[in-house]
Amino acid sequence: MPKKKTGQRKKAEKQKLRQKEIRNARGHVNLAQHPCNLPMECDKCQKKQKSRAFCYFCSALQRLPACAACGKVKCMAKSGDCVVRHPGTFTTGLGMVGAICDFCEAWVCHGRKCLTTHACSCPLADAVCLECERGVWEHGGRVFRCCFCQGFLCEDDQFEHQASCQVLEAETYKCQSCNRLGQHSCLRCKACFCEEHVRRHAAKAKAKEAPPCPRCQLPTLPVADLSLSTRTHRYGRQTAPTDDDDDAPAYSGDYYTVESGDYGYSSSDESGSGSDESDESSDEERAD
Repeated sequence: MPKKKTGQRKKAEKQKLRQKEIRNARGHVNLAQHPCNLPMECDKCQKKQKSRAFCYFCSALQRLPACAACGKVKCMAKSGDCVVRHPGTFTTGLGMVGAICDFCEAWVCHGRKCLTTHACSCPLADAVCLECERGVWEHGGRVFRCCFCQGFLCEDDQFEHQASCQVLEAETYKCQSCNRLGQHSCLRCKACFCEEHVRRHAAKAKAKEAPPCPRCQLPTLPVADLSLSTRTHRYGRQTAPTDDDDDAPAYSGDYYTVESGDYGYSSSDESGSGSDESDESSDEERAD
């Protein structure tokens, strides 16, 4: 029979699993909760903005800067990997910082690990808004990701984009490779795929995970779980230009439209009706 586990061994195994989950969660931090994207309130102008080295509105220096990599505001490491040694004392403010990130515009502490790894792993390295095409240095708000297409969005356009993101580029819900109804959708490519083609062309997915998109490798979402809509075309009848339209094109004389129940005829139609009346009068004279 297997040896019975003691309480101390069970506790050690649970602690080992918990530490493993913590290590795995460090590489998958939500962008809204990342230290370089935390909300900050300026000490001088009292305006809320993204965490940055200097205020976006008044360029004031903050009293307690936070590290963009680890999020700490006070260095308590007496003999750690600090580039600037401070034995026996705790440092805050400018005594704790070591650099400014070029991507997220936030302070990085003087820890050797943060200084050497944050620039390569900064989540805002290519954070350009999908709607307004502004970067971190061009707006003062925080940066978010769309929950459907995983694209970067600024704080001004996040709700407007997500409300209109579930629109396919096609006119039907059919698969792009065949005429069968699509079961998986990729909202970055704005297309649907059937079960056969998403499994055939895409990379092998792990168990209990959504298959990736054959084009961009983004995890697909079931069509039944989304409120998708297709692309529509609105056709309208062409109207005649008015006198107020300076940029209106010059149309030919035989152009007419129907507006509010009135029929507008051109000069060619009037001349045609006059010639018809003259022909009728000549026929009557001949008959007499």
